Amino acid sequence: MSVERVGDEGLSKQVEAAERKLKAAADVASAAERRATAEIEALEADLERERAAAEQAREKLRLAHEEELQREREAKERAIAAAETRLEEIEEEASAAEKRIEEAERRAEEAERGVADEKARAREGAAGWLREQLESIRREAERR
Repeated sequence: MSVERVGDEGLSKQVEAAERKLKAAADVASAAERRATAEIEALEADLERERAAAEQAREKLRLAHEEELQREREAKERAIAAAETRLEEIEEEASAAEKRIEEAERRAEEAERGVADEKARAREGAAGWLREQLESIRREAERR
């Protein structure tokens, strides 16, 4: 064997070894890339699930808030309706009380007129009695 051939075989072996190492490194790099891609996809899927869960929680809170606002509006409307009803009742009671006062004032005026009439009749009766007494005293004085 010649020296050249031995050198060529050594070089060929080195090239083959280098190609094997390169292929192994490429395989390792390819496997690492697949793992990185799989990990990124898993992280993206986790992120999407978290986004969906956050959106669902936000929507649930929004609906709960809307329901609470609706309940508060309805309670306020019921309170206003009750207050308006009570106000109408109070106004009706006030109107009825005013009518009773007017009626009482009318009756008081009638009673006062009746008392005044009675006083006038009593004065007339007293005056008539006094005239009769005077007349009686005069007649008695004339007899003497």
